[in-house]
Amino acid sequence: MRANSLWFRLIASSAGMAIILLATAAFLLNAIFQQALERNFDQRLRASLDGILAAIELGPDGKPQLQTPLADTRFSLPLSGWYWQISAADSYNKLAASPSLLEEQLTPPETALSIRDKDGVAAFAMPDIQGTHLRVIEQNVKLFGGQKEYAFLVAGNFDELKAEISSFNNTLMAVLAALGLALLAALLFQVRFALKPLVDMQHQLNDIRSGKGELLADNFPREIQPVADELNLLVESNFEIIERARMQVGNLAHALKTPISVLTNEASGSKNPLAGKVQEQLGVMRDQINLYLDRARRAARAQAIGASTEVEPVLQSLARTLQRINSQRNLSIKVEAPPNLRFRGERQDLEEMVGNLMDNGCKWAKSSILVKAMPTTSDEGRTWLLITVEDDGPGIPPEKRASALKRGERLDESKPGSGLGMSIIAETASMYSGLLSLDQSGQGGLKANLKLPMVA
Repeated sequence: MRANSLWFRLIASSAGMAIILLATAAFLLNAIFQQALERNFDQRLRASLDGILAAIELGPDGKPQLQTPLADTRFSLPLSGWYWQISAADSYNKLAASPSLLEEQLTPPETALSIRDKDGVAAFAMPDIQGTHLRVIEQNVKLFGGQKEYAFLVAGNFDELKAEISSFNNTLMAVLAALGLALLAALLFQVRFALKPLVDMQHQLNDIRSGKGELLADNFPREIQPVADELNLLVESNFEIIERARMQVGNLAHALKTPISVLTNEASGSKNPLAGKVQEQLGVMRDQINLYLDRARRAARAQAIGASTEVEPVLQSLARTLQRINSQRNLSIKVEAPPNLRFRGERQDLEEMVGNLMDNGCKWAKSSILVKAMPTTSDEGRTWLLITVEDDGPGIPPEKRASALKRGERLDESKPGSGLGMSIIAETASMYSGLLSLDQSGQGGLKANLKLPMVA
């Protein structure tokens, strides 16, 4: 899954959005849970405060005294984190307190006391002398029989809820993680299901390119069916262009054949120098016309969509033919090619390219020729067909190999030939976006490497 693919874009964008939403949900749920815990804890503290208010009375000295101890024993344990305290509202000096507070005094920050609810109760957090996290409520009350306001404060150890908060957070993270994985699995299935028509289109296009099909099906979703229709029109237009080019090439050859033949006959009947020159140039014209018409035919075949040729039968057929032609020399022509290896192009072009290479090897070989066909992968990741022809002849020096591929170049006049074979092979290969290169053979002679498009 590459970074520029639809798969990556859809999954990455959706997964990123899901992560953001799940993280936001985790944050909000944690905040809501903490607020619910605080409200519940405040209710417990208010119940304790109501119990203190119900049991408090003014003593003979005019100070508030708790007549009945609270039922909650945590207010009696020293520095337990559960405290109550009664102070003068104006000076906040401790007048009475729970045994758990010992000699200490709780002094709330002024900013916390400035925010109160409709009942005049302030709720806030503060630490005690040990650093324990306290949840505190405070209310100013006038006692029965007195005119002075007293500040009643009740504090509880909020750290006792840490385990509950931690358990909730762990459960929340596990549930959200499982939900995230389920969403990712659903997303993968959804993207795969949604992009399946594009994958089917790719397979059908591969079938058309390899000759297994002619047109795309018409059962694609309506969003991409117009694309399939346009591709079908493009394929049909390609076929029409190829057929029209072949017909025009044939018409041109037929149109020029008769005038050249007439001029050749007229010139051959005369003995003057002009007639000889005309006859010579007509021969050049005929060769050039044949050359360029043949090039046009090869170019048209190379651009055709759907042409494919099985490689192994072609190589075996060429080997048998050349074996019979060179039977007097006792040449060994060996072919190594896996079955079902296919060239994406016309059989005639493959026979012409490989046939010329094998024929050239037969001219220079001493005793053996080895022909191999195999798939190979380029640096861009594309799969190609590689055909190598090796002989045990004299070979070609490295500095002369480039010249051997030029049109009309002959490095040795001792063997028959026009010097066009290698250039025609290279030219035909280039029409298929392929390449012909020369190298040193493991048998000591020349090794020709022909890289051509392959049907995957």
